[in-house]
Amino acid sequence: MANESDAGAQVTVTVVYSAAPRTAQELVMQFPSGCLVADALALAAPQLGIGTVQMPELGIGIWGKKVALHHALHDADRLELYRPLTVDPKVARRERFVRQGAKSAGLFAKRRANSKAGY
Repeated sequence: MANESDAGAQVTVTVVYSAAPRTAQELVMQFPSGCLVADALALAAPQLGIGTVQMPELGIGIWGKKVALHHALHDADRLELYRPLTVDPKVARRERFVRQGAKSAGLFAKRRANSKAGY
């Protein structure tokens, strides 16, 4: 732990992990004040079903911003664990556009009758 001076103080942190698409586990946990992200993960991982093998693959962030393992947690933080992407978002968008076609997707898909392109 980083700071042991506030021995009695606690911070409440929400730990969120999604093991599969469209599922999420959310734990609200109490940690000692000054707790680091690495310490919090060590305590939360068994409850989330995350093994030590999976840990290096996961991205870690607080409220959507990536943080390092030595970052200190504050009260009301939302610690998020990110799975690696399976598909590049740019590739997925291109494939979706090919499937939908140019007429039904994009900026100018909805046109008024008898109007110029783009209006």
